[in-house]
Amino acid sequence: MTHKPFTTCLWFDTQAEEAATFYVSIFKNSKMGRIFRYNAAGPGPEGTLATIEFELNGQKFMGLNGGPQFTFNPAVSLVVECKDQAEIDYYWERLLDGGGQEVACGWLTDKYGLSWQVVPGELLDMMTGPDTEAATRVTAAMLQMKKFDIAALREAGAGQG
Repeated sequence: MTHKPFTTCLWFDTQAEEAATFYVSIFKNSKMGRIFRYNAAGPGPEGTLATIEFELNGQKFMGLNGGPQFTFNPAVSLVVECKDQAEIDYYWERLLDGGGQEVACGWLTDKYGLSWQVVPGELLDMMTGPDTEAATRVTAAMLQMKKFDIAALREAGAGQG
């Protein structure tokens, strides 16, 4: 039996194509895929977009125009692991563009209601290392932030924050 990687399906009301285009414009190693438009069999109006495939940094997604009955909530979020502050700043600003909302601890909600965590790649190491006092200081600093500040997290870990 062959196993394929999972594809994450994101349910939108009517904005799947707009959202896919938005996300592909943000993530550099991304591309659009196949589009399925409703045909005479329905259930949506013939010719309107039903699904759109897209890939963000190698991760496959499908956008579905399923109607307003389901919406995103923070119980599911996408994590963007960043190598430095410039990447955090880039993704933070781009994902907020057009009406997103800052939340807390590196979380934001984009204009479509999808939750994202924009985090430094080193954060988990800072919080799980053998120095529990440093981990506690980093956690306390993190809890005060919306967008992550890597320098401030490092300073907290070193006892300078």
